[in-house]
Amino acid sequence: MGLNFRKSISLGKGLKLNLSKSGPSVSFGKSGFRQSVNLKGQARTTVGIPGTGIYYTKTSNVKNIVGGLTGNKDSAKGKKTSGKASETKAASTKASKAAPAAKQVNEELIAQSKAKLEEFAAGIEALKSVHKQSDGYIDWEAVANGAVSGQIRELQPFAQSVLAGDIDSYFKVIEQVGPFDDLLEYGSGFEVGTDDPKLMEIEFQVKSEEIIPTQYPDMKASGEIVMKDFSKSAYYELVQDYVSSTMLRVARDTFALLPVQQVIVHAVDKVLNPATGNDEEVTVCSAKIKRDAMATLNFERIDPSDCLESFECNVKFKKTTGYSPVDRVLA
Repeated sequence: MGLNFRKSISLGKGLKLNLSKSGPSVSFGKSGFRQSVNLKGQARTTVGIPGTGIYYTKTSNVKNIVGGLTGNKDSAKGKKTSGKASETKAASTKASKAAPAAKQVNEELIAQSKAKLEEFAAGIEALKSVHKQSDGYIDWEAVANGAVSGQIRELQPFAQSVLAGDIDSYFKVIEQVGPFDDLLEYGSGFEVGTDDPKLMEIEFQVKSEEIIPTQYPDMKASGEIVMKDFSKSAYYELVQDYVSSTMLRVARDTFALLPVQQVIVHAVDKVLNPATGNDEEVTVCSAKIKRDAMATLNFERIDPSDCLESFECNVKFKKTTGYSPVDRVLA
């Protein structure tokens, strides 16, 4: 089925209910990012990864910080000394005190820079490990019987209709639970639709230009942070890891939430069309994932892209050029 909708009804909290002849769907998404965040990796700005608290500061800012920390040392250098023994001794004392201070400042800067490098590395690892986290499985039989507690009890009014395969109830549950809300912190968007109670079809809007940094921070011996460009292969491999990991996570959360047997995930991103020279939004990966097969996976040890291709999957990827457009897997 297609995911082109003609009518949208706002459900609040960034959710929209979309209606078409092929059935209802729900769309998720946030436009833009927090005002202080820019994920394009440009050295002219502060760069961060939403949802992780990871950021690093441009080189000029680091220099300003260093200048502020060493201001006392610079002012000490500006003072003149006379030929008197007492003044010479005083100057010598000041110099001896200044040396440890300079060393302390340098060590402090190095420690701060190392922490930022570690934070950035952790953020990159998070982008490649989205699939390792998932929502808890909902036992709808237990919910229907009232054998649950806490927030899950709030889903009891939907239990019988969900078990009966009522699609409208599926979307009410999605609205209530918000299974992809944490993924929205990365800036990606999702559209969900179905006309079959055993299958859910989800479009994952990658937005790689906003999500994946093109540069990484490196530290000089002095502790100063400088920005360096990722190689093409390193950048595209990171895009592939993020796309594959998120597609698995989307399927995993859907199976945990609803009693569907198959999830079809389409990843959509902007790709250069060499014939026109323009970036075009196309499907770059499409996979049909079955519940039984996913239940056998060890998510801590799998390689996301290799795992995804073990299912019915359409994908064309090269390390030097990234993704190419593909046809969507059919329901």
